Amino acid sequence: MQAAQDGDKAAWRCSPTSCRCSGAFVQRTWHSPQDVEDIIQDVLLSVHAVRHTYDPRRPFVPWLLTIARRRIADAARRSSSRAAHETTIDVMPETFLADQTKNEQEGSDDQTAIRRALVGLTGGQREAVELLKLQGLSLNEASAITGKSVAALKINVHRGLKALRRKMTTKAG
Repeated sequence: MQAAQDGDKAAWRCSPTSCRCSGAFVQRTWHSPQDVEDIIQDVLLSVHAVRHTYDPRRPFVPWLLTIARRRIADAARRSSSRAAHETTIDVMPETFLADQTKNEQEGSDDQTAIRRALVGLTGGQREAVELLKLQGLSLNEASAITGKSVAALKINVHRGLKALRRKMTTKAG
């Protein structure tokens, strides 16, 4: 490392000892084998970035392992942060446009009640709900079709969905 600090490019190439040392440490410490290689690469990149901080009067391996520990801690933070926001689903539900292709559970929705509730909305609310929620258009696309502003569409969708919820819960209750 001292030779690398002095500008010797050949000395900078990862010595087998330091690669094996950091790799073995990461493998022993990290719980997920598929991430080990990524963490080792992070360690080597960090060593390259902070090689100027190495003091040649001190041992190299503890300095290297300190960097490895910190990269492992970073990986643990990333992993726990990612896991906190992810959910896994065993079977993705299939949805179809036509009623005859839906399974019994999906077909049990009271489509007639929903259609009646939609008819009860004001024209602007019904149009906004149909375009944005049923057809899945973006606000800009719906705005281009209707000639209404994005803000007006947002208001109409909000009020329309609120009215639909109110109608559907009073009929169910």
